[in-house]
Amino acid sequence: MSVRTRVAALAALTATALAVGAAATTQAGAAPGGTVQKNAAANSASAHKKTAAPRFLAASELPPHPTGWTAGPVTDGFPEQLAYCLGEGVPAYDYRHRLFHTELDTSAVQVTVVTGSAAKGKALADRLNKEIRTCAARLERLYPEIEAEGRFFGTLPVEEGATVHGLHTETSYGATDVNLLSVGRDGRTVTVVGWGQMGDFGDAPLAAFKKTAKKAVTKLH
Repeated sequence: MSVRTRVAALAALTATALAVGAAATTQAGAAPGGTVQKNAAANSASAHKKTAAPRFLAASELPPHPTGWTAGPVTDGFPEQLAYCLGEGVPAYDYRHRLFHTELDTSAVQVTVVTGSAAKGKALADRLNKEIRTCAARLERLYPEIEAEGRFFGTLPVEEGATVHGLHTETSYGATDVNLLSVGRDGRTVTVVGWGQMGDFGDAPLAAFKKTAKKAVTKLH
């Protein structure tokens, strides 16, 4: 069992409210019937685009792995696989997530939430980035047998932006794990992608993960 899983089992979990609804009204005689129907259809399509549930990454969009990736179903709730850094600091929204795994020890997860507004989405993304930046220090404080190092790998120019972080942990008995995490936002929708395996920063596919993180945001809507 990897460090990230052991720590996740000890962390508190919190559980996107996707507000869906659109209404259109027309006045009889305001325009010829065909025009009214076309306008209504256009309005309906526009509303659907704005309120449709965010799309998730596919297995083929993750950093390449020798054994390939298997994607699980999209599931309600906040994933325990991210709780080691975010479990106690995540505001209470209705989250959805998807887990990915390989035949070896490498795993990944994506969690997505639609907030009530772009301002709330920004606030949530800022909060998540803060929690990740302070994760290493919190882990060392809570678990004396763990040494942790966090790194910031910059921002990505996609929609309202994405940030990329890294975390390396080592236990007193020699187990090491490396994790990459990204936080991205498209308007009021926020997504977090996590990737992890045994090893250190030199084993992490940073360039490929940045492509995955960017894809996760562009694919949302």
